[in-house]
Formats: sequence, C-alpha cells, structure tokens
Amino acid sequence: MSPTMALEEQIRERAREIHTDGYSMSIGEVIRMYRDGDIDIHPEFQRVFRWAPEQKSRLIESILLRIPIPPIFVSQRLDGVWDVIDGVQRLATILEFVGLYRDENGTLRQPSELQGTEYLPDLQGYRWEVGDRTFSDVMQRDFKRAKLEFRIIMKQSDANAKYDLFQRLNAGTQLSPQEVRNCLLVMLNVEMFNTLVELAENTAFVTTVPLSEPKESQAYRQELVLRFFLHLSYSGSQTELGQEFGIYLTQWMGRTAASFGAPDSPINRSVFERTFGLLSRLMGDDTFRRYDGNRHLGPFSIACFEFVTAGVGAHLNYWEGNPSGLPEQIRSVWSAVEFRNNSGTGVSPRRRVPRLVVEARKFFAPA
Repeated sequence: MSPTMALEEQIRERAREIHTDGYSMSIGEVIRMYRDGDIDIHPEFQRVFRWAPEQKSRLIESILLRIPIPPIFVSQRLDGVWDVIDGVQRLATILEFVGLYRDENGTLRQPSELQGTEYLPDLQGYRWEVGDRTFSDVMQRDFKRAKLEFRIIMKQSDANAKYDLFQRLNAGTQLSPQEVRNCLLVMLNVEMFNTLVELAENTAFVTTVPLSEPKESQAYRQELVLRFFLHLSYSGSQTELGQEFGIYLTQWMGRTAASFGAPDSPINRSVFERTFGLLSRLMGDDTFRRYDGNRHLGPFSIACFEFVTAGVGAHLNYWEGNPSGLPEQIRSVWSAVEFRNNSGTGVSPRRRVPRLVVEARKFFAPA
C-alpha cells in the first residue's frame, strides 16, 4: 500500500469514529431544552470560565444585532441529553439574562443587568423583564427567535471524542492545563471533580503548599492533588514517560474517573488527609522548601513535593508511628544523591517524575 493510500485509509477509519450533525436552533428552543433538562451546560464550569459583565453585554448585543457568534459544540449522551463541550459561557449568559440560570447548587441566579456597548450604548441598565429599564415584548420575541448554530457529536461516536474535541477547541485559550482538566473531569465524573476541589482546600494541604497568587488562580493546587494520587498509584519503572507529563496526567485522570468510588480507586481521601495532616503538624509551610543545612529557604518546590509525598504516602503507617524522625528525613532529601540527580531545571517532568517516585519509595522506606 502506498503512503497516500495508507493515509486515506487512516482518515476513513478515524472519520467513522466520530458522527456529527449540525443545525440552527432558536434561543426560545434552547430555553425550552434547558427547562426540560435536555441540555446540560455544567454549572460547575463557572468556577473556571469567568466572564465579566461587559463580556456578557457584548454577547447580548451581538444577538440583538444578529452578529454571528461561534457555533456551540455539544455531545449527545446515551440518554439523549446534550453535554455542552464548547459554549458553556455563552449559554449561561443567555440563560442568566432571561432569569433562568441555576448554579451548581440548583439556586436560581439573579438576572443580569446589561452595560452599554459599542454599538448599543443605550443598553446600559437594561434587564429582561424586571426593573425600570426592561425589554419590550417585541424585543423579547425577537431575542428568542434569534438563531444559534449547534454542532453535535452523536451518541454513537467514539467515547473519547468529546473530551478530545474539548481540548482542541480550548487549545490556545486563557485556561491553564488544570482548568482544562477540570472541565474534562466535570464531564467525566462530577463527583470526582467535587472531591478534587474539596481536597485542594484542605487546611493542612494549604498550609504545607504555599503558592503564589498566579498559581492559585490557575487551579494549580488541584493539579497537585491529582499528582499526589498519581504518584501513589504509579506502577511503572524509572524509564522516561512515553509522552509529555501533562498529557500523561490527563489520561490517567480519565482512567481514574471511570473507577472513582470503587474500593480499588486510586483516589483515597483518608490517605490524602492523613499524609498532609502529618506533614502540616511536623513542618508546616517548610515541608517543600529548600533546606540549606541550617534553615528552609525559597518558594515551594514541585520536585520536593513529588519526592516527599510519594515516599511518605507509600509508607504512611510507618511515619505516623514514628513521626519524630520525619522532619530530619525530609531535610536530608536536599543533600540526597537520589533527589539531586533527578531534579533541577534541566530535568523535564517527563523524566523527573518516574525517577523521583521510584527513588522516593526507597528513600522513605523503614530502616
């Protein structure tokens, strides 16, 4: 088979895995679908997607002026409900404006008030139907008749298609890698997502992991929770990972979401709370900071986090029974050959993580 024929066959094969459809739908029809529970816009995404009032007003302006907006991508679940993959904020803005949007707790959100826009400065202060400045019946009807373009991934498509599509659609956005993972996790298993968020706010964990404000705003703390569980469940060798670490973590998360809640799930709340409770009591915010032989210096170290949590978590019962020796063992990490040879700016996570995890289990093993 020639290279061209092989490529053509590959395209045909992959195209069969994704079944799509597309059509226009009025905002009125979308409202009815939302009321009937036929479309899931995942209100949990609002923790990630944050539109300012002016952004929301510009969207309403575009709809009123019939300015085209990007299509909304949805995936049809086995039960027929549409999962919104791309366009959550657009739909949430519309539903909030007309007074129908409910947050993740089922609480009805206060209808939004518009700001003046470039083409419609007189929109300032307008609401859908409550207040001194409200849309007339004519304006409301025109608004509900406006069309939105939908692209649908049908339920017979490959199971991973919508998650892959979400990543592609959001490539190059302002979302951090973990914010994208959070959105994927909401679609995969919202209970695991909620657990991840709760553990990221654990007091002992926050104490031992002091982060800069930019890192906090990028959901990096939630990524560290995922990394902790990945380190504990890692069963490979010290060999360099076959893909970039970020991709590896995302795929591991996807597999883990499928078994979340099962007795053998890698996500163990008790182990997490015990590990960071122990570290917080013994060393506080010095736990993952460099030790120069006299004192702890500098910011949080991701390599130290990987090494210490992988080792202590693997031998948690021992260190809970022998806590007095743990601070000195952690401080000795910084002069240990096992750590120094496998960390530093020149070692990529793809190489670093498997080496540190395997070596940490030996380093923190009972003497």
